[in-house]
Amino acid sequence: MYRKPSAQMKIEDFVLPFEGKLNPENRWVKLSKLIPWEEIEKNYAQLFPSSTGTEAKPLRMALGALIIKEKCGFSDRETVEQIMENPYFQFFIGLEHYQDDRPPFDPSLMVHFRKRLDKETMMAINEMICQQEKQQVEADGETENKKPKDPGEPPVSGVNQDGTTKTAQPTHKGKLLLDATCAPADVRYPTDLSLLNEARERTEAIIDALYHVNLGLKKKPRTYRKKARKQYLAVAKQRKPQKKSIRKAIGKQLGYVGRNLKTLKTIDNLLSLEAHGSLSRRQSQTLETIRILYQQQRTMYTLKKHQVDDRIVSISQPHIRPIVRGKAKVSTEFGAKVAISMVDGYMYVDELSWDSFNESINLEQAVEDYKKRFGYYPEAILADQIYRNRDNRAFCKKNRIRLSGPALGRPKAGETKKKEQLELQDMSERNQVEGGFGVGKRRYGLGRIMARLKETAESVIMLQFIVMNLEHRLKVLFYPIYVFLLRRIQRLFKLSRPVMD
Repeated sequence: MYRKPSAQMKIEDFVLPFEGKLNPENRWVKLSKLIPWEEIEKNYAQLFPSSTGTEAKPLRMALGALIIKEKCGFSDRETVEQIMENPYFQFFIGLEHYQDDRPPFDPSLMVHFRKRLDKETMMAINEMICQQEKQQVEADGETENKKPKDPGEPPVSGVNQDGTTKTAQPTHKGKLLLDATCAPADVRYPTDLSLLNEARERTEAIIDALYHVNLGLKKKPRTYRKKARKQYLAVAKQRKPQKKSIRKAIGKQLGYVGRNLKTLKTIDNLLSLEAHGSLSRRQSQTLETIRILYQQQRTMYTLKKHQVDDRIVSISQPHIRPIVRGKAKVSTEFGAKVAISMVDGYMYVDELSWDSFNESINLEQAVEDYKKRFGYYPEAILADQIYRNRDNRAFCKKNRIRLSGPALGRPKAGETKKKEQLELQDMSERNQVEGGFGVGKRRYGLGRIMARLKETAESVIMLQFIVMNLEHRLKVLFYPIYVFLLRRIQRLFKLSRPVMD
């Protein structure tokens, strides 16, 4: 059951047990005004069609708690503790009065919040937040047009029927920045030997769970776990093991895993008996993952290859795939790949996938989404070399959009210097999207996704971009005040250094 709140409260209505009121200039108070709670509430309420059952927590509490967690870098339990101690946090999540005697919700509900606010819902929320500034500018422009005109002002040639001034709609305006990155998951670096050793240990635990004395077997099935462990450590402890010894160790571990899965008196045989022990849901899922892993490793071992489709690199998180990035630090990362569009400092997520993809195929869709959002095409697209294929060049030429980077063919005489300056300017402006990725991975949790489920990991990744866009929105609000104060200081102390506009 879900009960929609009657109305979103104001800062003046928040009740404190002591004298005084909350400061309306606090950053969390300002941040709460930037989120369209009412619009998001309409979509959130549709997730609870039934009017019976336990009453669910409001949207503001669910989304607000997740934003606090990602913005401050807390754990789920620490997030609830901080909310109990901070009245601004309690106002941000929608509580009507300060309470420190009981938590607003159990920390385990944070997982359910992430499941309910899935990838598609988070993308829609991010779109609303990014479009708020544009909607505010349009609203201010309509108010300006509806103001009464000065009688002495000369008439304007182009006037609509309602008295507003006709303005020619631009066909191309602004710049679109495109790039992609990987959000690595919190997993160890996978090797074939370590994966097979983990699979062997997990199958041994499953055999222990399935077997008991009432099955009618003379003795418990042998797994040779001590021998297998000793053979694994003999290679794993070497600093630089040779390829031949690694392959030999992999073959031995494959034999142990295959024996545990298929041989007589092991998992398949135990499952065929009526009175076998019960497996938990997680153990059943793990068993199916190990079967797929065994087939993949057996195929690569037989064909002497190191590539296979949909390769499993983590037994506990089988949805993770290797993403080859070719970076200097690590050539391959393990997590989700994210393609984004940046406009005026706001990041729009174009695609989020656990499978590797070529980000250049998203250019046309990103441009069409740009036109849908703003009503016109961008003047220029700033992207790296992978986007500059012939199809994208032809698409940009057809729609009269400048694509950054050198054009094909030999440059004309006298244009080399101008093009070099333009390329340098494009590179400097494109640093904004690279800096955004750096902030997300160093300041926030985009550099290591701690969520283990596929759905919750996608929700956490989207939350990172939502928090960064909210931070940018706050900067946009405070920037005029910052410039005003700097100019006052400059005039007061008669500083010669100009203030950046």
